[in-house]
Amino acid sequence: MEETLQQPVALKEWAVAVQSLAAGELIVIMRKGGIIEETRDFRLIRPSFYLMPAFEHQRKELLKDAYRDGIDRALEGWSKDAETMTLEAYAEAVEDIEVHDGETLNRIFGEHIWTETFAEERLKWKKKNPLHVLLLRVYKLNQPITVPMRPAYSGCKSWVTLEDGVPETAGMTPVLSDEAFNEAADRIRKLLQG
Repeated sequence: MEETLQQPVALKEWAVAVQSLAAGELIVIMRKGGIIEETRDFRLIRPSFYLMPAFEHQRKELLKDAYRDGIDRALEGWSKDAETMTLEAYAEAVEDIEVHDGETLNRIFGEHIWTETFAEERLKWKKKNPLHVLLLRVYKLNQPITVPMRPAYSGCKSWVTLEDGVPETAGMTPVLSDEAFNEAADRIRKLLQG
């Protein structure tokens, strides 16, 4: 789990989704790639990474009712002019499953935070590219890490290299037990297989 030889990276995701992942409420995110993605589509560049909360495009109406209030909690204390960013979670991508059709996507509707309409829009955007459903084993950092906010971290992209590195941490704890995680991952795999 330790980043050793390379600079650590972070995957940018809606702050409300990062909160839900860190709380053990879900293990799934869906990616197509950011608008200014260097590769023009999503690629899993590392199997493990920090989760960087992104605030720019969050909209309540794109979330299921149960998650809408999470946006308000995620925005507490946030400013677009902030000079630092706090990282509280780390993830390992256990599986990267490509989804090509709405029928398959609909099977996992209960496993993510987005409305059916928004999930479908993500699938249809850049239609020739698959939607990546990532099964994440998430860890809560025992001590949150504060890093300087750099211009390179802004914008609609999936990955950022943490230019300043990260300080030594006191460790991390899985948000779900092995049993709970494996049960959730197996359930999602079965749903996707139909």
